[in-house]
Amino acid sequence: MARKRLDLTFPPRQSLKPVIYHLVKDYDLVPNILRAQIHPAQEGRMVLEVTGTKEDFAAGVAFLEGQGLIVNEAASDIVLDEERCVNCGLCTAVCKPDALTLDPEAQTLCFDKDKCVYCEACVIACPRRAITLTF
Repeated sequence: MARKRLDLTFPPRQSLKPVIYHLVKDYDLVPNILRAQIHPAQEGRMVLEVTGTKEDFAAGVAFLEGQGLIVNEAASDIVLDEERCVNCGLCTAVCKPDALTLDPEAQTLCFDKDKCVYCEACVIACPRRAITLTF
């Protein structure tokens, strides 16, 4: 089973189509929506984790692209500027899935992308603006 995080961009004309439903029904994929901002007749964004076989995953992505969605892997959406970060740990206090932690011995920030749900709480909490979320 393959598991990937995708960053989907919905063009305004596709914002009301049930494309996630088709991933489940037609391609036997298991989506987990991590973040979404979609409004009628406006461009929308969604970050989701998709689990399924490689063949089903490839067919599902081809379906999404055929529907006019822009599909990118979401692997590099969180960027930590290590020169700006002072390892204060404020971001770890707001990180509910524990994707950001402080190494107790080295007192350095550690980031686990597999746990991140792209909620942006760390971006808001960082007083040095060392964490950015790029779509």
